[in-house]
Parts: sequence; structure tokens; C-alpha cells
Amino acid sequence: MNWLLVLAALAVIAIWPFLREATRKPMDADARRDAPGEFVQLSQGLTHYRWIGPARGPVAVCVHGLTTPSLVWEAVAQGLGRMGYRVLVYDLYGRGYSDRVAGVQDQDFFIRQLDDLLEAQGLGDDLTLLGYSMGGAIVSAFTARHPERVRRVILLAPAGMGHDLGRLAKFTRDTPLLGDWLMLLRYPAAHRKGTEAERALPTEVAGIVDYQQAELSKRGFVPAVLASLRGILPRPLEEAHRSISREDIPVLAIWGRDDTVIPISAMGRLAQWNRAARHEVIEGAGHGLTYTHASAVISAIEAELAGA
Repeated sequence: MNWLLVLAALAVIAIWPFLREATRKPMDADARRDAPGEFVQLSQGLTHYRWIGPARGPVAVCVHGLTTPSLVWEAVAQGLGRMGYRVLVYDLYGRGYSDRVAGVQDQDFFIRQLDDLLEAQGLGDDLTLLGYSMGGAIVSAFTARHPERVRRVILLAPAGMGHDLGRLAKFTRDTPLLGDWLMLLRYPAAHRKGTEAERALPTEVAGIVDYQQAELSKRGFVPAVLASLRGILPRPLEEAHRSISREDIPVLAIWGRDDTVIPISAMGRLAQWNRAARHEVIEGAGHGLTYTHASAVISAIEAELAGA
């Protein structure tokens, strides 16, 4: 009898993280009822997007990161709008109001979503692309593949330089099934704790911590994070950055001095791969510089453009 109880307990432990994920709310019409902006059906799924700024002007496209919805760009996008840019922001699959698309989220996956969206919006070339964290990896990969379409690249705390995730994160990433179980079991609490630690920080995007934590209530968010950890994020993007350098596309990289997610040491690696890239370090900024130091980010961009 005791063995039966032990086996039953083990079975509950084994299935509980998967059961909890299955019972989260789907990203459906009800969840999207109050979403700002618009939606478009692309080849891989429904994508949520917004235009910010004037109706005419040069186009800037903002790509967010691993765990943040596109609202993370709000203050920066408004600043770009005041500079005269037409700013397109959108939710990556698995985040915000976009569809939760199953499967590996590698470079091809994210490039296809961006390419589909640009085509749907009738956008060709002469684009300024901004990428934050994982969005920096997406923007870099897209630019290396389509250099003729990109006028300028602006990277904020960009992923793709290669850094140590830690033993547990590597095990979770590299181990099928058991890694999925660990991710579903541990990540929600870790994400909530990490974002909660930022609640006392100054912010230029009201409610950003609540927006980030709300992602956990939607089915498919945590699997999407794991799919990206297994897809686009493991390999450094050295060749992409060297290709961008060879194409002579201007690159501005903005870093947070106190960033512990993408440490400042990554700046040196990018400098090796693209010696023409310009760098700006924001003092006192951590990884959330898009919302904690948005004004400083805009000032860095303005200074770069003034000297162009």
C-alpha cells in the first residue's frame, strides 16, 4: 500500500507542471478583446502589431526580447515617433497578444515572422531595425540575410554574443522532456521573482512589471521561452555580425553598465566582430534599459544620428 502511495505521489509530481501549463488561459479572442493595435494573419500564425508616431517618415521596426511583450518598447517608440519615425512594434510568437506557435524558435522562425510582417505592411527597404536582448539577435540575423533592406541597426543589450547561462539552465535547455518538466516547474516562480525585483526601479513604461508577469497566465508562454533558448539563443552570431560589418551597415549598440543578463563584457566581443560598430554605455542601467532608461536610450540614438 505504501508503495502505491509513493507511486501515486511520483505520478502527480511528474504530471503536475504539464497539467498546470495545460490549464492556463489560451491566447484567444477573449484574451485579445482589449488589445491595442491590430492583428494580421501571417504564414505561421496571428501576429499583433502597432504603429506609433507620424503617418509619414522613415520606418523603424522594434523587436523585443525573450520574455518581454512589445509594450516594453512603449517609451522608446514614443521617443522615436517624436524624432519623426514611423515606428512598428509587434509581439513575437509566444509573447504578448500573438499566437503561441509550437516548435523550435530558431533564426529562420523569427526571420520569417518579421519578413511576413514587413510584406503584409508593404515595407521594402531603407529600414531602421532596433532589437532588444533576444530581439538584437533576431535583428542581426535578419540584417545579415537581407542587408539590402536595412539602413541602420540599433541594438539594446543584444543577445547573440554568447555568455554562460549556468549549469541548471544549460541542462534544462539541452535535455528533452526532463528539461521541459524543469522549465515548467521552476521558470514561472523565477520569472515572477526576477520581474518583482524591478518593481522598485524607476520606469518610463507604466505597469511594465505587471505586463511581464501577466505573460505567465497565458498558455504557451513558458514553452515559447524554452523553444527560444533551444533555438535562436545557443549559438553566438559572429558570422552575422561580420557580415553586417562587411556590408558597411551602421550599427549602434547600447549597453547597461549594470546589466547581469547580457553583461557589459559582451561589448568587447561585438567590437571584435564589427569594428565599425559604435557603442554607448548607460550608467546605472541594468537589462531593463528600454523602460528604466528610455530617455537615455533616445538621447544616445539622437546623438548617433546627429553625428552620422
